Parts: sequence; structure tokens; C-alpha cells
Amino acid sequence: MSKYRAFRRAAIAAVIAGPLTAAMATNGYFSHGYGMKAKGMGGASIAVVENGFAGANNPATAAFAGNHMELGLDLFMPERSMTRTGGMVADVKSDSNLFYVPEFDYNKAVSDKMGVGVTVYGNGGLDTDYGTNMLNGSGRLGIDISQLIVAPTMGYKLNEVHSVGISPLLVYQTMKAFGLQGFAGISNDSTSLTDNGTDTSSGVGVRLGYLAKFSDRVSFGASYTPKIAMSKFSKYKGLFAEGGGFDIPENYALGVSLKATPAVTVALDYERINYGGVKSVSNPMTNVPNLGLAEGKGFGWSSIDVWKLGVQWEASPKLTMRAGYNVGGNPVQSRDITFNILAPGVVTTHYTLGGTYAMSNKSDVTVAYMYAPSNSVTGTSFYGAPMVETIKMSQQSLGFQYGWHW
Repeated sequence: MSKYRAFRRAAIAAVIAGPLTAAMATNGYFSHGYGMKAKGMGGASIAVVENGFAGANNPATAAFAGNHMELGLDLFMPERSMTRTGGMVADVKSDSNLFYVPEFDYNKAVSDKMGVGVTVYGNGGLDTDYGTNMLNGSGRLGIDISQLIVAPTMGYKLNEVHSVGISPLLVYQTMKAFGLQGFAGISNDSTSLTDNGTDTSSGVGVRLGYLAKFSDRVSFGASYTPKIAMSKFSKYKGLFAEGGGFDIPENYALGVSLKATPAVTVALDYERINYGGVKSVSNPMTNVPNLGLAEGKGFGWSSIDVWKLGVQWEASPKLTMRAGYNVGGNPVQSRDITFNILAPGVVTTHYTLGGTYAMSNKSDVTVAYMYAPSNSVTGTSFYGAPMVETIKMSQQSLGFQYGWHW
């Protein structure tokens, strides 16, 4: 089979699998990394050309990345739970603890100055599914929000040191909420609050990138994504602020990579995710206006800073090993504890391991593992004292990727 036919089939498979992209929560609801090589390094990728996935990380790296294609699948395994004391006692775990997250990347050097390609990936999302309804609703309780992004990419070398890049971001979201009848009294439109099936939303954004390869040892990179305005979730305009709005927050990142030795590369990224700029995500539950209004109640998430540190060791011509550490802020506030039973994105620390084995000079296999230890937030229930609620989350993921190079 020619590489072009393989590309076409892999691209079709990735697009078909895209809507299956699982809801997750790591750095807030953004993934800890994009591409298995980056995931093995704690997500560090902004100044690392070899990690690929330029459309998700830094479009400018496409100019240096050469010809490659990668197809991967991440098995994401979160554990989420909540407890309540002092009144309507509860101790419940969320079901649905295994999600399949596909990803795809293609890059081609069309000249010695320009690289083009496409990246398909899941940005993240929120998901819970409780068998017991703790919010005075009926039936199961939960929410499921997923995001798929297709990012055509172009990177251009200004000279042998500097490159710039751009990725239009074609975004598709799905969501459903169920069991929220108990919030009918604080909703602007209780008929568009819960149990309306799956709704969809779309939008177009852009990611800009810059890369400087100062030498064979030192590189610096930067990427920036303005807030992406998404169409409304009309079936849930009585749940999310601004009549069903759920925009993707502005985010930016800076990164540096250093070859400490010919075989060892160290990479460090800083990322800022401005959840505070999206009202449906950042409005606190203590706001007076009802759910669905512009200043209506919401998750109360704050913006966060994330640091990603990764190490890559070329142990042999065929084997490359990786390890990483990712630590970020916790966007969830104790004042909003009850609403965040639906979205307990409270983990702050991630430890990662990974490796790539070259099957030939044109193909390789990559594995990446992530462990995020349990973290919790406790606060007074929305239903009032003396009820106190605690939400908790821990995570693991195990990903596999097959890559072609030519």
C-alpha cells in the first residue's frame, strides 16, 4: 500500500473516530499533552520538533518536522467521586471510567522552507455519570461534553533559525446533561435545562506559533490561541450562561528545549489557560441571576497556570525513553462545590512515562503512560450548612501510537 493510500485511510478513520473522543479532565479540562511523544514528556512540546502534532502544540514546528504521519489511541481512565455529610448524606462514584481518545497527525515538507499538514485531536471535555442522583433530580445524574478539533497547519522558515506557523482550528462539540431537574427553580428556561439528548456546537479559531532553533542544542517556542466563539447549545440554553454558550478559552504557551548531551533532551513548557474568560465556565454558582442568563450561575472555574517538564533519552538507535512531570493550578473553588459534582476537574499533578521503538528507518511504535494522583476540594453545599460536600478525582491513561516517516 502506498503512503498516500495509507494516509487517506488513516485520515478517514481519524475523522470517523473523532466524535468518539472522550470527555476528560486533566489541566482543567484540557489534555495534559497532545501526541503520545509529548504525553510521555508531561506534555512538553512547544519547542520540541520531534514530538509532532504541530496543529495541537506549535504550528511553527511543522516547518522543521519533515515527512511523517502518526495515528494513536489513548485509553483514558478517570476515577471520580463525591461525598456529602451533615444532611442529605451521599457517597457516590461516577461510572464510565474508560474512554477511547483517538488522535492523528500528518506533516509534509513541501519545500526546504515550508511544511504543511493536519492534526486531528480531542481538546478535552467534562464527563460524569452517577447512578445515584444527589441533586434532587430523577434518574441518573451527569454531564458529557466532548470537543474534536481538526487543525490544518502550515509552518514557514523565515531563515535557518526562525519559523512561524498557523493552524486554523475547526471545532466540533457535543454535550448532554441528565438528572438536573433539581435545578429547575434556578434556571431561566427549565425546558432547556436537562434530559434533552445530545446537542452539538461548532466554531472556527486559530493557533499561531513561533519557533527559534538557536543551535542544534537550544530551541525556544511560543504558541497562542485566542478564545474560540462557539455556536450555542440551544437544547441547554437554560443550563449554560449566555443562553447555552460554551466557548473555548484563550490559551498560550512558551517552551524551551535543551540537549543536555547528544542523547538527552530536556524540555520545559509554561501554559496559561484562561478559563476565567468564558462565562459558562467561570461564573460562580453564588451569582444571583439564574442558570442560562449572561451572568447566570456556572462552574466558577478560575484561570490556571501549567508547568510541563519532560526528559527524552535516546537509549539506542532503536529505543528512545521519556519521562515527565506536569503540575497546574486547580480551577475549582470550594464556593462552587455543588455544581462541580458534575465536573470535578480537580487534579493538579501528572507523572508520565513513555518510549518509542523504531521498527525500521520508516516506522516506529510509541507508548505513553500518565498517572494523576487523587486530589479533592471540599466546601459548603449549595443547599446550605451544615451540609458539606467533597469532590475527588484521580486519573490514569495508557496510549499507543504508530508512526510512518519518509
